[in-house]
Amino acid sequence: MKDQKLLLRDKLSLLLLTFLGTGYIPYMPGTAGSLATIPLILLLNYLGISFVGLIILIVALTLISCFEAHRMQLKKGVQDPGWIVIDEVIGMLVTWLFIFPNTSYANLAVIFVVFRILDILKFFPANWVDKKIKNGAGTILDDIVSAVYAGIILYALNYFHWLN
Repeated sequence: MKDQKLLLRDKLSLLLLTFLGTGYIPYMPGTAGSLATIPLILLLNYLGISFVGLIILIVALTLISCFEAHRMQLKKGVQDPGWIVIDEVIGMLVTWLFIFPNTSYANLAVIFVVFRILDILKFFPANWVDKKIKNGAGTILDDIVSAVYAGIILYALNYFHWLN
């Protein structure tokens, strides 16, 4: 019975960490995970999630993902594997937070493009987190730092009406 519970936990963990299997896409899984977040943002907006609800969701996903990423990385003997894409999902949600609840197509496109560029380039302190924190938290948190930068850019673009 204990083995079945562990197996179920591993399956659920992988479902979360790969964002419903998106992380298994062979080419550019991080980009695929980010792109797959757009329907989630649209769904959350449609369901009327509040600003506080979105923050609670982001915090819960971050905490669970840090622990589960650490556990699965230890179990599989890998560090920050490409198949973990929940960090991209959280990053996209954090970026959206800066202009919440705006989900115009222009904003969704900019969220995607700017977040992906900053996630790949990893400006300080995202690069420091990526290099120095070698556990599940490091896997997840570097994307959140990049998302804050992306969110600031997105907020500025909206503030100056460059997307409207």
